[in-house]
Amino acid sequence: MEGPFPFRYFRASMPHILAPSLLSADFAELGKAVELIESSGAGWHHIDVMDGVFVPNISFGLPVIKSIRKHAKKPFDVHLMIVRPDQYINAFRDAGADHLTVHYEACSHLHRSIQAIRGAGMKAGVAINPHTRVDLLEDVLADIDIVCLMSVNPGFGGQTFIERTYSRIEALKVLRAKTGSKALIEIDGGVSQENAKRLSETGADVLVAGNSVFGAVDPGVAIQALL
Repeated sequence: MEGPFPFRYFRASMPHILAPSLLSADFAELGKAVELIESSGAGWHHIDVMDGVFVPNISFGLPVIKSIRKHAKKPFDVHLMIVRPDQYINAFRDAGADHLTVHYEACSHLHRSIQAIRGAGMKAGVAINPHTRVDLLEDVLADIDIVCLMSVNPGFGGQTFIERTYSRIEALKVLRAKTGSKALIEIDGGVSQENAKRLSETGADVLVAGNSVFGAVDPGVAIQALL
């Protein structure tokens, strides 16, 4: 499942990559959350950036990412839920992003955005909201490294998983084969111990888990249960 440059922490022996979402961590203990991910079997740190415009919520931004980057070796999977993401591509690269995902719905010139991200030396991801058709990515799928299927409406953690996500994974797998794309399929929203196995078996390569990790009594045990 490698694109033009290899993904780190994607082991053939593991059914999927787990990317705990720092949005669900205690912000007062963010450093400890990063350390937990670093010492666990999780592969990536998932970092949601929200502007209060594209989604009705605001989260951390560039200074926080740059600060925690000093304490992490695993890849930073940065998900931009913002308007006009193009103007910040280099800034997120400089802050430490390894993968940068933009929303289909936020990009007027998606192909140009993808090329700019890859040109900056990062993996390029495209996220689509639950109501956005998978086939709309056909013309750019071969250029994408990660497709993030939102399995909840973006903006807040703790939402209920949308069951139609399974059929969207199947549709994306067909489209990926048709276009010759090597993009990883990432699922973001409502991932839990109850659906992680089925998502992986359906074809998800990356599972983003927030509340099911950081809302657990023992987040370390929760991570292990989701692998």
